[in-house]
Amino acid sequence: MEIKITKAQNKTTLPEESTLGFGKVFTDHMFIMDYEMGKGWHNARIVPFGYLSIHPASTVLHYGSEIFEGLKAYRTESGEIRLFRPMENIRRMNASADRMCLPKIDENDFLEALTTFVELEKDFVPHSFGTSLYLRPYMFGNDETLGVHTVHKATFMIIASPSGSYYAEGINPVKILIESEDVRAVKGGTGAVKCGGNYAASNRAGEKAAQKGYSQVLWLDGVHRKYIEEVGAMNVMFKINGEIVTPELTGSILPGITRKSCIEVLKKMGYKVSERLISVDELIEALKTGKLEEAWGCGTAAVVSPIGRFYYNDVEYDVNNGQIGEVTQKLYDTLTGIQWGKLSDDFGWIYKIC
Repeated sequence: MEIKITKAQNKTTLPEESTLGFGKVFTDHMFIMDYEMGKGWHNARIVPFGYLSIHPASTVLHYGSEIFEGLKAYRTESGEIRLFRPMENIRRMNASADRMCLPKIDENDFLEALTTFVELEKDFVPHSFGTSLYLRPYMFGNDETLGVHTVHKATFMIIASPSGSYYAEGINPVKILIESEDVRAVKGGTGAVKCGGNYAASNRAGEKAAQKGYSQVLWLDGVHRKYIEEVGAMNVMFKINGEIVTPELTGSILPGITRKSCIEVLKKMGYKVSERLISVDELIEALKTGKLEEAWGCGTAAVVSPIGRFYYNDVEYDVNNGQIGEVTQKLYDTLTGIQWGKLSDDFGWIYKIC
């Protein structure tokens, strides 16, 4: 794939790494590629970062035709720049495209776009452990008509943001509200798709949780309102009586790459891992009897996020005395160790860029 590169005239100065937040500072460039039905993907280019100009009737503005991904570029102590399982993100985005009737991208072209872009922006990959260059590939329908139909024109982009450690004050357990009214998605819908509509639909419950002093929402299924699905923007896992349990992928849950990685690491460690339906009643019973030993969310941004308290039907339940559990800590140390090059990559997950 030919990628035309137009370098920015003005260079952005990277802030002190200790002050980096998430998604607030952006690199000097962005990748753009256009799609037109009958012509396919074309005009791949990297240009100076800036505002977009789109038609007021653009499909994405009216019908939400968009998908996205999130992954990171890491810098090791030796200065090597690397990605973590990028083909998993690429394949998941193509699966999202299929569900949303957006055009797929050739896997090799997608990977070339990522690697070319990261290599150009390598000076923005921070050096401190726990920091990274967050990469946001995304695609949106760009037809200039109000008709509802399959997308004929689309735009694919990649932007990047140097990001600090997700845990500013250490990896501390969070408090979770179990949502019993709103639902995130249903089987047959877009729950397994990484699209903006899923996140917009979660905002009301998230705000309600925040007002009560809780960090995230634990979602129940949209049909029976009883089976656990996801926590916030992450998948969720539990250690119940020595067994690791995580909700199975029924079509309404995002197939998380960190989730998949956790399962592989846990199995290698010798833990029994079950992917199955787990009801909120089973979870509450395990909390009451002390059988719930640990709980955590897992996703790209946080890697793992220990859960120290649940709130359900006006009752609070503590997990592991509000402390991070042994398994949760092992997962965090193992995954971050592989990502930042402190541990050997026995799984073949690392893709070296430069």
